[in-house]
Amino acid sequence: MLSGLANPRQAAVQLMNFGLILSTAFMMWKGLSVITDSPSPIVVVLSGSMEPAFQRGDLLFLWNRNVVAETSVGEVVVYNVKGKDIPIVHRIVRKFGKGPEAKLLTKGDNNVSDDTELYASGQDYLVRKDIIGSVFAYIPFVGYVTILLSEHPWLKTVMLGLMGLVVVLQRE
Repeated sequence: MLSGLANPRQAAVQLMNFGLILSTAFMMWKGLSVITDSPSPIVVVLSGSMEPAFQRGDLLFLWNRNVVAETSVGEVVVYNVKGKDIPIVHRIVRKFGKGPEAKLLTKGDNNVSDDTELYASGQDYLVRKDIIGSVFAYIPFVGYVTILLSEHPWLKTVMLGLMGLVVVLQRE
């Protein structure tokens, strides 16, 4: 059953295959980041603030290469607040000015008020550099795995244990 542990060569091959899978996934993520010009080209909706447009657990694909068109009112964007590491998915409801220094005000579709309470201290508006990307596509409910893993950390340990067990028990 644990024959992979008895043969050091087979164990090394399995370990290298696992490393190859991890490095390939990392390279794909970085390649997608370069193509979309976004540090986080895929995000998961974590709350119900954008319902009915997006539900909790939806997987969003972002695009940040607005070469021809400017960010406009009505566009759904993802932004980070200074000092916080949680991406926020909301719609632009007002825009003041033009170009990269235009001031943008956002709001969740399901929220009563705008996002001024969510912005960093002393920040009344967003500017283009605060935006991670604009939503151009989504897959419903696929991101629930991410939500489950963040809400129940013990599941990460179970999944890693199961993956490690599969690698050890795998036969060529």
